[in-house]
Amino acid sequence: MLRRILAASRFLVLFAVAGSFAAFATLLVWGAVRTVAIVAHLLAAPDVSAKGLKTLSLAFIEIIDVFLLATVFYIVALGLYELFIDDRIELPAWLAIHDLEDLKVKLTSIVVVVLGVVFLGHAVKWDGGVELLHLGAAIALVVGALTYFLSQKTRKSKADERP
Repeated sequence: MLRRILAASRFLVLFAVAGSFAAFATLLVWGAVRTVAIVAHLLAAPDVSAKGLKTLSLAFIEIIDVFLLATVFYIVALGLYELFIDDRIELPAWLAIHDLEDLKVKLTSIVVVVLGVVFLGHAVKWDGGVELLHLGAAIALVVGALTYFLSQKTRKSKADERP
């Protein structure tokens, strides 16, 4: 009986899948609505100055950040579903998740991109202070650590495949 309960408990992951998917959909819709609002505002009151371009660029960079975060939630939802519920879902090969390592690699890669976009957003609105250097150094350390983490996983996987 305990075996059946434990086997069936994997379906509790559906709560995480549903929550992650809801977060994905919410962020995606919010990003789309925000994009339309920015374009509508630009068409209603165009500002073709250098400051207007900087403001517009920053707004779109922030929207890209939202879309990337939405992608993280989507990949988590898909990954958890594939790992715990049904791995026969048809996905492109680059999105297929067969084990927890695949999910960690995909998420780590997206985190690196999100950190790059966050830095770009701060660089665009930079006022000349030293805080951008501190942020850049912190992001570089995190990206370096994540890159090292991924390289160790890849190296270990290749070593495991050898006869």
